[in-house]
Amino acid sequence: MPTWGAILAEVQQSAAARGPLGPDLDGIRQKYLQRLRQLSKRAVILYASGWLRAGGRSVPEYAVEGSDVHALMEVCHAIDERSLDLILHSPGGSASAAEQMVNYLRTQFDNIRVIVPLQAKSAATMIALGADEIVMGRHSELGPIDPQIFVPIPGGQGRFAPAHAILRDFKRAKDEIAQDVNVLAAWTPILHAYAGGLLEFCTQQVQLAQEIVAGWLRDHMLAFPDAGIPQADRQKVAAEIAKYFGSDDAYDRFRTHDRPIRREALENISGLRVRRLEGDKALQDAVLSIYHATDITFGGPSVKIVENHRGARYVRIQQQVVIPFMPGPGGPQPATQQPTHPGASRRGEIWSRIRGLATSVLSKLRGR
Repeated sequence: MPTWGAILAEVQQSAAARGPLGPDLDGIRQKYLQRLRQLSKRAVILYASGWLRAGGRSVPEYAVEGSDVHALMEVCHAIDERSLDLILHSPGGSASAAEQMVNYLRTQFDNIRVIVPLQAKSAATMIALGADEIVMGRHSELGPIDPQIFVPIPGGQGRFAPAHAILRDFKRAKDEIAQDVNVLAAWTPILHAYAGGLLEFCTQQVQLAQEIVAGWLRDHMLAFPDAGIPQADRQKVAAEIAKYFGSDDAYDRFRTHDRPIRREALENISGLRVRRLEGDKALQDAVLSIYHATDITFGGPSVKIVENHRGARYVRIQQQVVIPFMPGPGGPQPATQQPTHPGASRRGEIWSRIRGLATSVLSKLRGR
């Protein structure tokens, strides 16, 4: 099986052959996307974000968002197959965006198999649960789907907090203040950060995530005979599975939104159709080669790639630019960062970013 280091060596060989053009990263990914297409006889779409390259920071550029439907429209154009292999690697994002994405894919494909080479968290877990089947390796993971709500912090930029935690804060504050009004002073700065309507918003978001997932499970995964769920029971079973991922009890079970949910746990949930990536060596080789090539691409300015086996792609890139300025009384100011924007990947620019990484890693590999 090609390792990350083996794919990196392939990248360096491509760079040596192409000189100043840099490696053909797009071509290397395409080779393995087409290999998967040949194996499965299904359309293949890669949806991947490079947030792990940023130390696991999940910022809007990496997230599942509404504009991703546009990207899917681009890569679904001219595809005739009615079955899809969706390779999914994402930190998640908007539940409503995940709903839009899966609903759009359902207009294009009759059968969707989601393959998780490493991580599909939060809203990406929702996408996986909207499939007909999930394929995972022993190292792959999904995650809880409890909503994360942005809460402004007085004097600061704010942070994301679990909807369940916010709801519990209010309940705890209410109970403690009812018992002892003197604790109101301690709770005041905490509650002051929460805007009006937040409690209802949190409640609705929690219900939304579970309802979306339960509806998909009922109509797709649980509808297969091998799921073993009678039609009369599908709604109830779907709701229970959705609660496993996003309910108040799930918050106590997982304790953090980043908690990995691995294949072994999912295989014990009645109705979920989860398959082992290691069960098909050729499939495993193709999928992990795609992932390794994509991860190396994220060593450059690309932060999100949506791509099909025919070579159509939609790439979001991020660049550092220096804006001229006149130093003020406080001395020099730092360079600013240009917002990300969609566009084609730039091979030479990508290679300039990863040349040093490739050289150092290969040196270490050869030294073993």
